[in-house]
Amino acid sequence: MPSTDITKPVDLFVHSEGTGPKRSQRPVYVDFMPPCNSACPAGENIQAWLSYAQAGNYFEAFQKIVEDNPFPAIMGRVCTKPCETGCNRNHIDTTVNIHAVERFIGDDAIRHKWQVNYSAKLTGKRVLVVGAGPGGLSAAYHLTRMGHTVEIFEASGHAGGLLWKGVPDYRLPKDILDAEIERITKMGVKIRLNYKVKDVLKEKEAGNFDAVYLSIGAELIRQEDFEKDDSVYVTDAFSFFNEMKNNTSPFVRKKVLIYGGGKLALYIARIIMRFGSTAIVCFSGDNKLMPAYDYETEDALAEGVDVQLCRSINKIEKYKVELEIMKVEKGKAVGTGVFETTDADVVIVANRQEVDAGFLRSVEAIKINDDGTVAIDPQRMTGHEGIFAGGDMLPGENRSSTIAIGHGKKASRYIDSFLNDQQYTKPDKHPTAGYRKLHMWYKTEAEQKEQEKLMPGEAIKSFDEVIAGITEPEAKYEAQRCLSCGNCFECDGCFGACPEDAIIKLGKGNRYKFNYNACTGCAVCYEQCPCHAIEMIPEPVNSTTDVKK
Repeated sequence: MPSTDITKPVDLFVHSEGTGPKRSQRPVYVDFMPPCNSACPAGENIQAWLSYAQAGNYFEAFQKIVEDNPFPAIMGRVCTKPCETGCNRNHIDTTVNIHAVERFIGDDAIRHKWQVNYSAKLTGKRVLVVGAGPGGLSAAYHLTRMGHTVEIFEASGHAGGLLWKGVPDYRLPKDILDAEIERITKMGVKIRLNYKVKDVLKEKEAGNFDAVYLSIGAELIRQEDFEKDDSVYVTDAFSFFNEMKNNTSPFVRKKVLIYGGGKLALYIARIIMRFGSTAIVCFSGDNKLMPAYDYETEDALAEGVDVQLCRSINKIEKYKVELEIMKVEKGKAVGTGVFETTDADVVIVANRQEVDAGFLRSVEAIKINDDGTVAIDPQRMTGHEGIFAGGDMLPGENRSSTIAIGHGKKASRYIDSFLNDQQYTKPDKHPTAGYRKLHMWYKTEAEQKEQEKLMPGEAIKSFDEVIAGITEPEAKYEAQRCLSCGNCFECDGCFGACPEDAIIKLGKGNRYKFNYNACTGCAVCYEQCPCHAIEMIPEPVNSTTDVKK
């Protein structure tokens, strides 16, 4: 029997003749995975909510976003934007400004006080979430949508985790963060602040919890092995964040060296610039090894931060920092034995984040790595039954709020299955509609509307947001730049191209169906579909010539 695998189209250079059994191939309407959706760590259905935004229906766009991500206004500001890297418009002009449209929708939701539309039957099951960062809040949110009762225990005095402690106001205003967290608490999620979990099994039993999700942020900095005297004030990134809330004087109008190459180091450097100080970022590797994204480095450089690559601290003595010049061999930074010195008033170590997982060492069967991360099984459960983990608790250098939010959503599905005495099975993914699959027969050039930014010299004078949002017309314009890759948007290309009138329109929003009695399998509809929502498959054996979708 011939294959009917839609991922393996037949040779389209040979056009078929005849109808029904005389055809060698037939067209079918299919849905492929858009590359933006495929790239999103939070699993957003980006193409779907962009389609609502195209029509100016921002409320429905918001509801579609929060099916996967409860923080559109936050992530529209701090997300690392892998969806835009994957966007097929990069092959034409520039990516759809997805994060800017998401930010507009999120801000609109805050302005209009939109709440999440969902219905859930209470299950009677209780889940404890340890950590009120983006991952823990995401898990709590999704579990609540499933009908479970969730409480979050947070060691600090404010929810938000590293979004609150580590992301400066110039990138994420605190009122935006608070507004989106408040939306979750209004759904019934309880957050207990200033409560550090010391014995997770005791807390599980005392609270009568049926499951636990661990989502503690990487808020420790591994100590660096270099000699130092007391001539230069040395602190770490998170001690700096805590200290600057009450006393900024040690960092004002000083020369500050920040050691690290991630976004954390660059955030701190840009804060230091706003204190009227000089900021130097030193990183042991080269540009390729630097964890921070290029645009983060570029923004820091524009504001006057001095970024020095292939430099490692060797020792601090007599108000001088001795740096070893490094080189990269086989993807690793190695010393050269050549040194240089620079003076500094303060050194802030912002390298190699770790997790404070000491409270888990007494829990049987949980494997804890040297950096405080834990091992999980395919059901996202640790070695102890009923205790799950995600976000910064899992190994890997590629940490971000978006990944943590995605982990929280994924974990909620596994936890829900566990609470129902089942195993969760991930559904199969549709094939991705890469640019080569598209049949762009019409002119599509439409340049991206870039967001306005404060000039660097102005930006460092305050903690005002550096990057502005976009207006409603701009949001609609950007949404309309979406190519709808892999999914029918009812352009009527197939309908108008079919020489046999074998395509039937089903009305707006219902797409089309094929009349296979009339279809000859010529593939003209396939060739005219700009978004590759039609595939040609071999004609099934013993097929009938009826009218089918």
